[in-house]
Amino acid sequence: MLLALLGPALLVVGFAQRSGGGAGGRGGFRTPSVPRVNPSPAPSFPLPTPSRPYSTPPVYPVYPAPPVYVTPGIGSGGIGMASIITILVLGLIAYSVMRGLSSAARGGGGLLGAGAPEAEVARLRLALLYSPELQRALRRLAEEADTETPQGLADLVDNAAALLLREQSSWKFGSYENWRGSLEQAEGQFDRWMTEDRSSYVETYRKFEGKVETHEAEYTPRLEPDKRYLLVSLLLAHRGPLPEVPKPLRAAGARQALLALSSSTPLTTLAAYLSWTPEVEGEALNEQDLLTGWPGLELL
Repeated sequence: MLLALLGPALLVVGFAQRSGGGAGGRGGFRTPSVPRVNPSPAPSFPLPTPSRPYSTPPVYPVYPAPPVYVTPGIGSGGIGMASIITILVLGLIAYSVMRGLSSAARGGGGLLGAGAPEAEVARLRLALLYSPELQRALRRLAEEADTETPQGLADLVDNAAALLLREQSSWKFGSYENWRGSLEQAEGQFDRWMTEDRSSYVETYRKFEGKVETHEAEYTPRLEPDKRYLLVSLLLAHRGPLPEVPKPLRAAGARQALLALSSSTPLTTLAAYLSWTPEVEGEALNEQDLLTGWPGLELL
């Protein structure tokens, strides 16, 4: 009975974190402020003084005004039939416009297309067979990435997706999850998932919004011969919905997820983060490490 109760706790204790690295930023959530420029005062010039002598304007004869004829309308108000028809037509147009706006606000489509999510946050995790070349490629990709602009973050997602697609024969486990909601809440959801990824390893390298931190000197590698997996996580916050990804994931779904993430552009990329563990060359994970540390993974 005691062992049954302590079993899950022993598994968690038995999972020892390895090194990890990451790169990304939230550049798309930041709107650059335009510096205010105060216009210089316009130059003032003296007005020219008339040089010709003042002359008396000519006097013209005054004639009586022509008579005004009023067309009788309905009753004694004097409003013509054409004016009444014009008012009725304008009222019908205003009523139609207000009905369309009201329908859109209720989420029925309408003129504004309301009801569509403003942002989507998606995360793909892939467990691949360990390769020191892949470790080095991920580190190089992180070092060369521009993590301060939406353009650089979109390029980071594209390059990471291309790198992982080339390694499709090494995919073994994976998971895909997405969240849709308002633009105001999307940054918080992105931060939660990014923090969750970072907490699953000992951070030895990180490049975030242009700032680089390395802690390899303080870390002691765990080089074990029976380890054979490398886990990569690709996280994206996207303006508007992303293409749908089928579930269960399988290899075809993982490929579709990578293509969906890479469909982001500098205009739609709000934030992105690429992370992987282990990061120190020679370290790897075994299957028990994967299933204990990331229980949501499924066999591809």
